[in-house]
Amino acid sequence: MMENINREAYGAAADELAAFAASADVQRIGAVAEDILAVADLLRREPRLRRALADPGRSGADHAELLRSVLAGKVSDETVGLLATLVTGRWSGPGALLDGFEQLGVIALLSGADRGGDLADVEDELFRFGQVASGDPRLAAALADSSVPVETRRQLIDDLLTGKAKPATVRLAHLAVAGFGGRGFESSLIRLVELAAKQRDHSVAYVTTAVVLSDAEEQRLAARLAELYGREVSLKIDVDPRIIGGMRVKVGSDLYDGTVSRRLAEAKTALAK
Repeated sequence: MMENINREAYGAAADELAAFAASADVQRIGAVAEDILAVADLLRREPRLRRALADPGRSGADHAELLRSVLAGKVSDETVGLLATLVTGRWSGPGALLDGFEQLGVIALLSGADRGGDLADVEDELFRFGQVASGDPRLAAALADSSVPVETRRQLIDDLLTGKAKPATVRLAHLAVAGFGGRGFESSLIRLVELAAKQRDHSVAYVTTAVVLSDAEEQRLAARLAELYGREVSLKIDVDPRIIGGMRVKVGSDLYDGTVSRRLAEAKTALAK
């Protein structure tokens, strides 16, 4: 899982990516993102290469040289440079290295969306798509079914989203059905939403309410959470009448549950004692 990513090596590659994205146009950033994700796919298919690039018995320079020999003439120079930085560090294992490659590709995609002014839309579209999928058990099962070929599920994504969502949203949804970072479909989407928010220097607040909030109520809640956490907060709101009233807010590991359903459950528990 991505918790095992080598923060030093990944951070150096991410900094190089940010410097590149600051001066490159959307098309160049998108091309590098696709190159990185293509190399991640190569590592997924080639476990021997994955193990060799993460081998603790070889130096970082050896890893970088091996990577350059494999990728020479196949991807851009920018991509080779970024990934060489990534493999120079020591990794906990081949799986962690693969996660690092894949996450860097996602950040490149998000950087391109940011450069094109689409990042907030991409973040919201991913969340809304997750809501649509979770609200339709048959669709959720079809997208999460690992016994169905990934390409079949990606085609389903295309049928549902192409022409209705930003291209970056569609591409990220493709990664979600493939199991981004070894996660299931729903967890992958959540993680991608959070990475998109982080790219905008936002935290994510998952809000459950019994009724639709007004624009003024959303603004007040966002302002209160921003004050509490010291940064802008992106609200992801789900309307669920089953909570009866009140509100549930989750930010990271923090949960604030002021729902009527929770208070009723607590009262029922107290009466049963």
